Amino acid sequence: MTVPYWRLSSFYFFYFATLGAFLPYWSLYLQNKGFNALEIGELSAVMMATKIIAPNLWGAIADHTGKSLKIIRLASFFAAFLFIGFLFKTGYLWFAIITAGFSFFWNAALPQFEAVTLFHLKHQPHKYSQIRLWGSIGFVVAVMGIGELLDDNPINTLPIISLVLFISIWLITLITPEANIAHQQMEDKGLWHIIKKPEVIAFFTVYMFLQAAHAPYYVFYSIYLKQLDYSNRFIGELWALAVVAEVILFIFMRRLLAAFSLRHILLWSAFLSMTRWLIIAFAANSLYWIIIAQLLHAATFGSSHVAGIHLIHQYFGNKHQGKGQALYSSTSFGVGGMLGSLFSGYYWDQLGATMVYSVAASCCLLAFIISYFMVGKHPH
Repeated sequence: MTVPYWRLSSFYFFYFATLGAFLPYWSLYLQNKGFNALEIGELSAVMMATKIIAPNLWGAIADHTGKSLKIIRLASFFAAFLFIGFLFKTGYLWFAIITAGFSFFWNAALPQFEAVTLFHLKHQPHKYSQIRLWGSIGFVVAVMGIGELLDDNPINTLPIISLVLFISIWLITLITPEANIAHQQMEDKGLWHIIKKPEVIAFFTVYMFLQAAHAPYYVFYSIYLKQLDYSNRFIGELWALAVVAEVILFIFMRRLLAAFSLRHILLWSAFLSMTRWLIIAFAANSLYWIIIAQLLHAATFGSSHVAGIHLIHQYFGNKHQGKGQALYSSTSFGVGGMLGSLFSGYYWDQLGATMVYSVAASCCLLAFIISYFMVGKHPH
């Protein structure tokens, strides 16, 4: 069966284009609506918290029914539908309810689509990065275009732009074919048998720390740069630069996977992540250093994510792939992202950006140490 390359790639394009609208600008939109740093951190934590529950719930259903695409279509539809609520009312409680509602469905879609993509690729998982790079391209297109748009238009237009992107995600799922999933007899080990392995526990812990470290970046980076007098357009360009670096890495990822073990890729990713957050902590007012920090996104997210996807593929096999991808999403982006968002929200005003990003660097140091001793030492 031919891999539906463009339909898979289009989902990633629009999904991450939506992230390109959210990550750099949503905190600025919330700030414009009168929310303070604590409230912005809490609203971001609500979004991350749904990643703890939603991917696991939908992942279990997907693995039981074998109908991942139907679940993705349902989740994408309700994410768009509930997002409409942002257009009609304001206030902290209302925003919290709508955020929890739409993100519960939105966060269910990507882990299952990752599983669908790997099932379509079957024995060619090394081609994953060639498809996933279109998500990075979508992010760049969105972040550049929206940054320019918001310099000339009120930021209140952001929810409308985001809604159009949510609808586009749903439309793409309607034309994406379901993958035929064949459970192999050799993969009859129970889920708990896999999860309780020390290496797997260490893996989830590492990615929880790495994503907790990303939270101050996702939630407060644009606000931080705004305080340093960078324009919306330039802030968008910096976000885009980070993802351009990620795209270049994805293009060469197949060669890197052939040349280096997943363990070495993860270790370098953790080390460079620590370096990046230290640069942002102490040198964000330097154009030279802030550009270097953005280029390091290729490692802090790009290579670490590809290593994570491949390790999950190895650990969980076909039978538990949906649940494995869901656990990866919920522990890293969910638990890690929620804890990081709450911490940065509570302490942003109290400790300041330098200390918050220094704590993020410390999380990456812990991830490096755990990876060095516990992850990827034994071949699979």
